[in-house]
Amino acid sequence: MIYLDYQATTPIAPEVVAAMRPWIEEKFANPHSPSTWGREAAAAVEVARGRIEAAIGLPDGRFVFTSGATEAINWALKGTFENSKRRKLVTIATEHAAVLDTAEWLQEERGVEVVRLGVGPDGLIDLKAAEMAIDDGTAMVTAMLVNNEIGVIQPIAELSALARGHRAVMLCDAVQGFGRMAIPEGPDLIAVSGHKVHGPKGIGGLWMKNGAEPAPLLHGGGQELGLRSGTLSPAMCVGFGEAANLAAQRRDADSAHIEKLFEIASSSFGQGWIINGSVSHRYHGNLNLRRDGLDGARLISDLRNLAFSLGSACASGSGRPSHVLRALGLTDREARSSIRLGFGRYTGEEELASACRRIDDEARAQLGFLA
Repeated sequence: MIYLDYQATTPIAPEVVAAMRPWIEEKFANPHSPSTWGREAAAAVEVARGRIEAAIGLPDGRFVFTSGATEAINWALKGTFENSKRRKLVTIATEHAAVLDTAEWLQEERGVEVVRLGVGPDGLIDLKAAEMAIDDGTAMVTAMLVNNEIGVIQPIAELSALARGHRAVMLCDAVQGFGRMAIPEGPDLIAVSGHKVHGPKGIGGLWMKNGAEPAPLLHGGGQELGLRSGTLSPAMCVGFGEAANLAAQRRDADSAHIEKLFEIASSSFGQGWIINGSVSHRYHGNLNLRRDGLDGARLISDLRNLAFSLGSACASGSGRPSHVLRALGLTDREARSSIRLGFGRYTGEEELASACRRIDDEARAQLGFLA
């Protein structure tokens, strides 16, 4: 098996497994207990929190653990509108379903006006259109740093400045960018996830600028700084903290490796392939490309010992063409002829080149170019 689905999830780092093991086996205490064991677990959680805050690298804020980025995004959106008298949300048509579905809920159940900004064929928004949409009635602006399907990097700093100019809250879904690049200054709320940075699944969180805290989404014991209720898993928190620390330490080395991998992958495909989304404003651990007439789902089925995808793992099973690719102006047929390759820290150069050649050969066979 060659794994090329890093946007769906990343392989857990061996250092993370080692860091988590004691907290799964013998150090199992509740971190909210006043016992000696509980205080030890609570201290480990705080060390992990500090590591994640350091990896985010922005001042004047604090990080709260959640069950993942989906909870963090739901909390940020719903909690911000709970606190605000303004009733307008500005987002982007290519956002993750966690944003778009929550926006739809706010529209239908809370009467929020939702503006979904379109993108160009390169997947980037028009900042002039954003400037026209964001006004004094806007409570919140939300945008993804790195798109999970096409890897395009949106201008988060500029959008944050537009939001700040109208005293609107800026939410950045940094799930695909955290640990891989610097998060631009400006957002008030930042959602991140553990399993996208070689950490465990089922853990994520929301970084909140001081004064921008959303109203609680979950009620109960208020364990997380009085803002989020629920017993924390020290093992999961420690694992996420270790993964964030590793990502910060290895960011330059990981980035150099990914640039080399992108060069290899881009040059391994023959003529007829088209990259979806901007190449220059893109995280290079993502290669989303299409070929006319290709059946992407069949290609994945025929190459079962290669792990790659059609797009978002959250939506691939729906049978619907990608909303991200449709937003770029692609037809349903073009969207279904697209595949997404994701690679990173543990991808070998030779295995990537081999996998790309096999995908290219199988695509040519499917299209009748080979006997």
